Amino acid sequence: MKPNTQQLSDLTIQVRRDILRMVHAVNSGHPGGSLGCTEFLVTLYQNIMDRKEGFDMDGIGEDLFFLSNGHISPVFYSVLARSGYFPVSELATFRLLNSRLQGHPTTHEGLPGVRIASGSLGQGLSVALGAAQAKKLNGDNHIIYSLHGDGELQEGQNWEAIMYASAKKVDNVIATIDLNGKQIDGTTDEVLAMGSIRAKFEAFDWDVLEIKEGNNIDAILAGLNDAKSRTGKGKPVCILLHTEMGNGVDFMMHTHAWHGKAPNNDQLASALAQNTSTLADY
Repeated sequence: MKPNTQQLSDLTIQVRRDILRMVHAVNSGHPGGSLGCTEFLVTLYQNIMDRKEGFDMDGIGEDLFFLSNGHISPVFYSVLARSGYFPVSELATFRLLNSRLQGHPTTHEGLPGVRIASGSLGQGLSVALGAAQAKKLNGDNHIIYSLHGDGELQEGQNWEAIMYASAKKVDNVIATIDLNGKQIDGTTDEVLAMGSIRAKFEAFDWDVLEIKEGNNIDAILAGLNDAKSRTGKGKPVCILLHTEMGNGVDFMMHTHAWHGKAPNNDQLASALAQNTSTLADY
C-alpha cells in the first residue's frame, strides 16, 4: 500500500526535523535547498518510484534516482533512511569523521541508496542518461529520475547532456529542475540570468511540464504521474519544480541566506517548533 497524502505530509515534517537537527549538530551543511525539496523527494521515494527491497548498484528491474546537486545531502540521507535503505539512527553521524554520511554523497563509503558521488555540480544528468541508455540496452522498461538545482544549470556540461538526450531519444529519463531562484551568492538572476528555462529545454526538443506548487504534495503527485505518462514517446522529459528554499521554516524562506548555513540553538528551537514531530526523531 502506498502512503496517502496525510502520511506523506507527516513524513515530510519528520524529514524537515531530521535536516535541521543534522545540520545544527555539526554546524555545517545546506538546509535551504534540502527543505525546499523535501516534499518532492518524500513523494518520489514513497509513492512514485518502483523500488526493490534492498540495494544493489546494478539497479536492474527498478526505477533509479540520481541526485546531481549533492549539497542537499541532508534531505537525501533522511529520505533514504526513512525509506529503509539504512538505519535512521545513522543520521546522527552526518558529516562526522569516518561517517558514511559525508557532506556530499560518495559511493566509496558504501552507503545504500547512493549511486553516484555528487557535489561537483553539472554532472548528474550525464550519469542519469548513461543509466537510462543501459536500461534500454538491457530491455529494462524502468525509469531514471534525476534532480538538479536551477543555479546548477549555469554549468555547461548540463547543456551537452540536454542536447545528447534529445538527439539520442532517451525517453526513459525524467529530469527535475528545482526552480527556487536562489543560489549561494544571491538570486539566480543576479548571479547569471538564464532567461526562460522552459524555452531552453524545449529548444533542445525535450518534453517539458511544470509543477507550479512544488511544495504541495498533491501537486507533486499529479506532476510526477503526468511525467511518467510522457515517457517512452521519443523525447526526454523535464519537470520544472517551483519550490521555496527553506520551506517550512519561516525565517529561512524568501532568502538565499540559508543555502549553506546552520541554525544556532535558538534558531533550531524555533524551526523545530514550527515542525512538530510526527514520527520519531533519530
